[in-house]
Amino acid sequence: MDIPSIETFLIVAKKQSFSLTAETLYLTQPAISKRIASLEAELDCKLFDRVKKKIILTEAGQLFLPRAQTIVEELKASKNALSDMGGLVSGELVMATSHHIGLHHLPPILKHYVSQFPNVDLKLNFVESESACHSVENAEIELAVITLPIKPSACLNLNNIWPDPMTFVVHNNHPLLEQIKKINNKWLLKPADIQKLTQFPAILTEKETYTRKILDSYFYQSDINVQVKLSNNYLETIKMMVSVGLGWSILPKTLIDSTVTEITVPGFAASRALGIVTHESRTLSLAAQKMAELITQSI
Repeated sequence: MDIPSIETFLIVAKKQSFSLTAETLYLTQPAISKRIASLEAELDCKLFDRVKKKIILTEAGQLFLPRAQTIVEELKASKNALSDMGGLVSGELVMATSHHIGLHHLPPILKHYVSQFPNVDLKLNFVESESACHSVENAEIELAVITLPIKPSACLNLNNIWPDPMTFVVHNNHPLLEQIKKINNKWLLKPADIQKLTQFPAILTEKETYTRKILDSYFYQSDINVQVKLSNNYLETIKMMVSVGLGWSILPKTLIDSTVTEITVPGFAASRALGIVTHESRTLSLAAQKMAELITQSI
């Protein structure tokens, strides 16, 4: 059975579009159609229906989908296993990371990795942490380097690498700064006076994110009502919006610079855990093991 045709089938099933699949594989749309037609002929069944320019799986296609995924995963595992037998770090490594970690923690590690292991075909996906966890659970990727979930699925292994303490931030001319004191070059807000800040609109990540769940837990325990004006899952974007006065936020301390003002709240200890997520039932390829080792050594 033609493996490229099976891989093309999986992408069409995910994208629900021949044209998007062609863009993903850097092929022409007729080439994609030819691969699918060849696979349908070999299986002697129709895999997709075309309904109002939408591509949907037929019943046969739905039945074949998990088997096709297994075939491709087994092939990748076999290739990696054969490479590992010779001690050569090669093959394909598919991993995911969040934009924040990819920008602020991984660059030197990735630079070292591609230099030390040039035979590895590294495919790095920038996605939200929640999506990356699902991809690990579904065996779509070997590992993810993300904000660790508070309540992970039982099948996931978590390796906490970087603590990521968070802090309140406002723009540099925020009216709250006229109401609080600056001691030892720090703007201090007493926990009892935090309602002064919550009178102003906030900018936070979406409710479904691990980061927002950490903050909502703090708000709930402290009986704080927050009026969220805007939501965005890119922390760098939130910092920009804070800097121009669209609202206050709570951001990792690693992001604090001269464009925003940090407000210290005694007793506030919200922190994220950043690290590696793998599947407990999956044996990592040598390429993935070496990546995990470099990340762990970076502490």
